[in-house]
Amino acid sequence: MIEIDARHERFVQPLATALEAVASIFETQLASEFPAVESLCNHVGRYRGKMLRPTLTLLSGLAAREGDVTVLESDDLRRLAAVFEMIHMATLVHDDVLDEADDRRGGATVNRLNDNETAVMLGDYLISNAFHLAASIGDADLTERIGRVTNTLCEGELIQLHHRDDLGLDLETYLATIRRKTAVLVGACGSLGARVAGGTDAAGRALGVFGERLGIAFQIRDDVFDLDGDAAVVGKSVGRDLAKGKLTLPMILLLDGADATVFSKAVDAFRGRDAGAVLRLLQDGDAITRAIAFATEQVAVAKDAIAGVPFGGTEALLDDLADAVVARDH
Repeated sequence: MIEIDARHERFVQPLATALEAVASIFETQLASEFPAVESLCNHVGRYRGKMLRPTLTLLSGLAAREGDVTVLESDDLRRLAAVFEMIHMATLVHDDVLDEADDRRGGATVNRLNDNETAVMLGDYLISNAFHLAASIGDADLTERIGRVTNTLCEGELIQLHHRDDLGLDLETYLATIRRKTAVLVGACGSLGARVAGGTDAAGRALGVFGERLGIAFQIRDDVFDLDGDAAVVGKSVGRDLAKGKLTLPMILLLDGADATVFSKAVDAFRGRDAGAVLRLLQDGDAITRAIAFATEQVAVAKDAIAGVPFGGTEALLDDLADAVVARDH
C-alpha cells in the first residue's frame, strides 16, 4: 500500500478507514455462491498491493472538496475506488497470461495455479463486476467514461503486442502505449474521483492530469524493476518484458544515439534474450538512471498540474503520493 505520512495526521485515519471500506466493497462485490469462484476471487484479492488507484480516487475526492474529510464517507466515492481497483486487478490477471508470469505479490499467479483459460475468465469476471458496481452509483455518464477508459487500456495492450521485438520503437510510441495501457486509468482516478465527490470541473481536470502523469511515471518505474529488480523484493516475476520482446524506456534510451558497437551488442543481447548482457549494457550506458530521471520529470509535471488549485491543505499529501511513485523499491 502507498503509505500516507503520519504528519498528515488530520487525513490519515479517515483515509485508512475509507480504504478498509473499499476492500470490503471489493470482496462483497466478487463474492460467489460457488466455492471454485470464491477461491479464485480470494486469491486475486491478495494482488491488492500498493492500492495506488483507490488511494488516488479517495484523495482526489478529498482534494476536490478542499480537505473536507466527511467526503471519504461517501458510498459512491468508495464504490468508485473499488471499481478502479477491480479493473486494475483484471489487467494484472490478463497481463500474467500474456507474459506467462508465474509469480505475483509473492505468490503464484492464477494461470500458474490453474490454467490460462481460468485466468482469462477470472479477468473477465472482474471487469463485468466492475461495471456492475459502477452502475450502482447511478450516473450513466460516469459509467460511459469508465467504459472509454477500459477500451483505451485494451487498445494500449494491443499496441504493445503489435510492437513486440520492434527494435525501431521510438520514445513517442512507447509513451503513447504506456499512457493507454496504464496512465489513463490512473488519470481517471483523479478526474472521476473529483467528479463523484462534487468537485469543480477545474479540480477534476487538474487531478486528471496529475493522475495521468503519475501513471506514466509508475509504469516507467515498473519497467525498470522488470530489468534490474529482485523478484523477492518486487513481488512478481521479473525479466518478462525482455522474454516477451517488449522494448521499454531504458533500452530505447540506450539505442538512441548509441555508437555502432554498443548498438550492435544491445541488439544481439535483446534478440538473444540475454538478460545479464542487457542489464550490463543499460548500466554502462546510464540508461536506467536516465529512465528513472524521466519518470521523476513526469512527477514534477504532475505536481505542476495541481499547483494553484485550492485543495484545502491536501496539496502536500498529493505531492507525497507523487514522490512515492518513483521512490518506491517495489
